[in-house]
Amino acid sequence: MESTNPENQSQSTSKHKHRVRSERAEGTHRPSANIPHPSCTSPQPKPPCSLAPVDPLKLKALSMGLCKELKILLIKVESAGRQTFNISEVEEQRIPLSKINIENTATEVIRACKWTRVKGKFKESYLLPTFSVKPNIAIKTPIPREKLNPPTPSIYLESKRDAFSPVLLQFCTDPKNAVTVIRGLAGSLRLNLGLFSTKSLVEANADHAVEVRTQVQQPADENWDPSGSAQTWPCESSRSHTTIAKYAQYQASSFQESLQEEKESENEEEGEQTETSDPKTVGKIIKFGTNIDLSDPKRWKPQLQELLKLPAFMRVESSNNMLSHVGHTILGMNTVQLYMKVPGSRTPGHQENNNFCSVNINIGPGDCEWFAVHEHYWEDINNFCEKHGVDYLTGSWWPVLEDLYSSNIPVYRFIQRPGDLVWINAGTVHWVQAVGWCNNIAWNVGPLNSYQYQLALERFEWNEVKKVKSIVPMIHVSWNVARTIKITDQDTFKMIKYCLMQSIKHIQILRDQLVAAGKKICYQSRVKDEPAYYCNECDVEVFDLLFVTSENSSKKTYVVHCEDCARAKSPSLAGVVVLEQYRIEELMRTYDSFTLVSVTF
Repeated sequence: MESTNPENQSQSTSKHKHRVRSERAEGTHRPSANIPHPSCTSPQPKPPCSLAPVDPLKLKALSMGLCKELKILLIKVESAGRQTFNISEVEEQRIPLSKINIENTATEVIRACKWTRVKGKFKESYLLPTFSVKPNIAIKTPIPREKLNPPTPSIYLESKRDAFSPVLLQFCTDPKNAVTVIRGLAGSLRLNLGLFSTKSLVEANADHAVEVRTQVQQPADENWDPSGSAQTWPCESSRSHTTIAKYAQYQASSFQESLQEEKESENEEEGEQTETSDPKTVGKIIKFGTNIDLSDPKRWKPQLQELLKLPAFMRVESSNNMLSHVGHTILGMNTVQLYMKVPGSRTPGHQENNNFCSVNINIGPGDCEWFAVHEHYWEDINNFCEKHGVDYLTGSWWPVLEDLYSSNIPVYRFIQRPGDLVWINAGTVHWVQAVGWCNNIAWNVGPLNSYQYQLALERFEWNEVKKVKSIVPMIHVSWNVARTIKITDQDTFKMIKYCLMQSIKHIQILRDQLVAAGKKICYQSRVKDEPAYYCNECDVEVFDLLFVTSENSSKKTYVVHCEDCARAKSPSLAGVVVLEQYRIEELMRTYDSFTLVSVTF
């Protein structure tokens, strides 16, 4: 999926008001919601327990979690015709926390946590390296120059039946295939792409907002510095806003100007222009209309209904799409975004948010040129970005092809024609430039397979290291998937089960530490469509145990923090209320009931 800047892909909103504040991904506007004072809230709709007489013993019990028991068996003994009973204490088997694995029950995981004295913050990865399913494509020997531009897998569809073939899904999601171009998709499915033409868009919603990126027009395989003296990686563009109607006018006038220039050029006498060795002249300034939100089902009903003709694995919403189990809207990921372009409009290099797959359809009438690199090489590209002083995750960059070739990195390069669908596989690095005047639509999908899940969790943890928000709340999504989806693939099952196990360990150890320190934990269950929460300070996902502080006591608005940021403000957590959104028993039931489902033919 396209975005002029990975930052801009991170726009997510929720239309629901929440009892505790959940941030928006834009980072600038952080809405708050009114909730009862959370000093000790009880399950809705009961009033806050801080406002009514309370039994201190009950509060203490609420904070203790699972009760500790001594298991005793009564053993019947017969002697001389008389029956007696002996009392036998049963010592539970102790399993060290380091020996716990996904074969253990939730009770055994909890017990191991309670028996283990963890000093300080408990921090372990949600991924186990031995579960990795990445393809082994490491090649130390130099690749011949002609193989550094490998042919792009292109599938030509001849019928609707071809589009719905399971072979197509297998091919697109194969970890070895970084990108797949599906030619003639619109024709085979009889998609009415005219619904997304500039004319139709103006007629439907002329005043709809458009984000504009002002850029310098230049050849797709070049990226010159402002002086025009050398090629470079940074690819800056300034941001502004307009409407669909106004951008449509610009798009049309740009086309008319080009026709006029072409006509004048044909009239010029040959040989007037001479080659020069001076620095390259910087191209003309162009405007790219990007990140146009088509999420509103009422405003864009015909357009969104037309996309239901696509095969299930490509649709915006489907049962096997992880993004359909987030539970709230993530703009541009589980909703459709539109791009309006003139020649030279650039979507700089990036991987999708949390390495999810993406679908991009060219509406036309012009073409787009794409560049793509397999996920295996992302760290090498990250190193180039660091070398050139641009942030890989949040910055705007355009790779210098010679740098990639000299580093033995193969680059797919291809043209996307009107009606073609580009499938970007999980983690693929890509950048795009418009060849002509065209519109594109795009969104993300998360196929429930082991490769996609592994890469999404890897980026989730890397984002935390780099202090970048993960737009997909992967822990929240993993629990939702475990509750609702039957997993038949062993590798996918093992990864999700391990993530859930690690989540339980993190929650239980943190919970025990809080209780031992005398901190009260108040249960406040989640409500329907409530979003996942992120720390107000560092943007890390906060799951189950929310550290809440008052933002404005007069307006009764509150904000969520992670433990680290809450303790940074108050080491003893004074003035911080700890809310628990799931009973640990509830998570244990989900964990134990999440099992691998066998497929019968």
